[in-house]
Amino acid sequence: METRTRDADPVRVLDVASADYRRAFELFLAGTDEKPITHARLGEIAAALPHRRVLLDLGAGDGRTTAYLSRSFDRTIAVEPSAAMRDKLRTVCPDALVLPEPLDRAHPPEQADLVHLSHVLYYVPEAHWLGTVTRALDWTAFGGTLLVVLQNPESPCMRMAAHFTGVRYDLGPLADRLRERHPEHDYDLETLDLHYRTPHLAEAVDVAEFMVNVADLAALDPRPSRTALTAYVQEHFALPAGGYAIGHTQDMLIIRRAARP
Repeated sequence: METRTRDADPVRVLDVASADYRRAFELFLAGTDEKPITHARLGEIAAALPHRRVLLDLGAGDGRTTAYLSRSFDRTIAVEPSAAMRDKLRTVCPDALVLPEPLDRAHPPEQADLVHLSHVLYYVPEAHWLGTVTRALDWTAFGGTLLVVLQNPESPCMRMAAHFTGVRYDLGPLADRLRERHPEHDYDLETLDLHYRTPHLAEAVDVAEFMVNVADLAALDPRPSRTALTAYVQEHFALPAGGYAIGHTQDMLIIRRAARP
């Protein structure tokens, strides 16, 4: 982890309701191949389900992936505690039942054939991961599938976050604990190789700042500086032919719940 001193130009803590967050998120989406690659894989998983009655998206965000998946299901339930995100979610998924409670207080009215828990565990203390995913598994119908998605701990994106914040996420130990506790289910841990690209250093730094906005960033004192972040981007992500590329490989834990005994 980088040794930090107080700096006049610290990395910003980006609130999801802020214009700075929205700009960084849109820059990221404009330059990444994440959506086409992940949506293609999600579509394959949905198509292989024995039933496609209910989709449950936990932490649905702005609803882009929810909307893509919902086309394959009869009904959609989305859990999203952020009011700013819910406004967008309701626009792109007008027929979805949207629950505003945080994940630990949500009560979906029925089990789902596909439960999608993507990039949510960053905001859950690691000691509570097993309980959170077990609860999501309870909301998964017999014979259905639960998907848990996080950044791969060895991706360039996460190595950068660990360098500046000391935070590291890893689905592997969670998968092992789930297998021990629930051996009746089927488990796979897949990796999707994804990249963000831009010709502009300023945009690469803004997206890098977005990527290091892990849940613990606000508690760091002092926070890392944008000057140091810029130097890191130039050293690690500059391409020989010009421009910048930041790998953000994702892990997808696929849990296929056993059919009813």
